Amino acid sequence: MLYGNALRKAISSSGTTPLIGIYDMYSASIAAQHYNGFFVSGFGFAASHYGLPDIGFIAWPDMLAFVERLRLAFPEHHLLVDIDDGYVDPEVACHVVQRLERTGACGVILEDQRRPRRCGHAEGKLTLPLEEYLEKLQLVLSSRKDMVVVARTDATEEPEILRRAAALAETDADVVLVDGVRSVEWIRKVRKVIGDKPLLFNQIAGGKSPRLSLSELSDLGVDVAIYSTPCLFAAHGAIDGALSDLKTADGRLPDTREAAAIGVKGATELLEKNISRHHGHRQPARV
Repeated sequence: MLYGNALRKAISSSGTTPLIGIYDMYSASIAAQHYNGFFVSGFGFAASHYGLPDIGFIAWPDMLAFVERLRLAFPEHHLLVDIDDGYVDPEVACHVVQRLERTGACGVILEDQRRPRRCGHAEGKLTLPLEEYLEKLQLVLSSRKDMVVVARTDATEEPEILRRAAALAETDADVVLVDGVRSVEWIRKVRKVIGDKPLLFNQIAGGKSPRLSLSELSDLGVDVAIYSTPCLFAAHGAIDGALSDLKTADGRLPDTREAAAIGVKGATELLEKNISRHHGHRQPARV
């Protein structure tokens, strides 16, 4: 199956293609009811799988196993996977990309950070020398077959942002991402400097980038938008609220006959849709 080509077609279609950040199989099961594309967020995975911040704790076999479970349960969905800096070593990065492609991932995002790494919207980010990153990127590009590769820069100084974005646009990477871009004006500057290369924008609640609608992003020439954390942060608030309510109710559970209440029946019905034998032989997500 050419999962990479399916995502590539979606990105090249009119408007901005949204990919929703999911952090575990349950959040993906809910998101699948609303969107046909997932972003496998490093922030979300570090939080859910390890209970740790997004500063470099992820081990690639754990991420690979998660993507394998996602693909089995969601054979038609786009899967764009955050692989951070390629787990440091270029050879490891190439190995991970090949394993992910065989597993059914549509694409990966490879950043130019060096350790200790940070979330793209955090302070204190450090970047590799551009030439060193381009060498790693080229090795990854030569390792993939059909997979989409997003080249990401975490540069923070304005001249360096444009220098790196222009250099990334000259490679065979499918898409360019400047993470943590701080204004609409800077989206326009990046859009101009990368020419016809597809542009990705990272939406994260409380991050450094402006909050923009898909229509606004489309008008700015953004081809794809990743929403890193809406499921994770919504779960944070909902769980906190539910347990506060349980405490207030002296431990009495809510009545699941109420319209908004989720009980065992609704949860089971949602999860039954993920049983792989029910899917048959399906094609990748259509644009």
